[in-house]
Amino acid sequence: MPENVAVVRHMLADLGDALALGADATDNLRLAASEACNNVVVHAYRGREDGMLEVEATVEPGVLRVLVRDCGHGIEPRQESAGLGMGLPLIAALSDDFDVATTTGGATEVRMAFALGGREPERRDSPARDAV
Repeated sequence: MPENVAVVRHMLADLGDALALGADATDNLRLAASEACNNVVVHAYRGREDGMLEVEATVEPGVLRVLVRDCGHGIEPRQESAGLGMGLPLIAALSDDFDVATTTGGATEVRMAFALGGREPERRDSPARDAV
């Protein structure tokens, strides 16, 4: 599944180009989504070889919304993880709006929004973290 992160990164770069986001905004999109996907790879499927990684991109007036979802254990800190634990703060810094939710089955959804055309995206009220 780690190879799928590169596929997602390339797909979102193409989308950023198609939406004329500009180089910096497209780089932010690619990096933020890559971090969310890497969290799935590292955290969601402990004890299993791999699992589903779902990515949805939706264009709305003035905003690109990206959702990264796992179908596993969700993202929880791991003692044996080689990462520095900076993925979620980095996603928050790179996106214009950001939310993490846990589904009733325990999976995780990372929701990001990126402004189109210089407009700030409208923030959505997110459901309770464990009530998605």
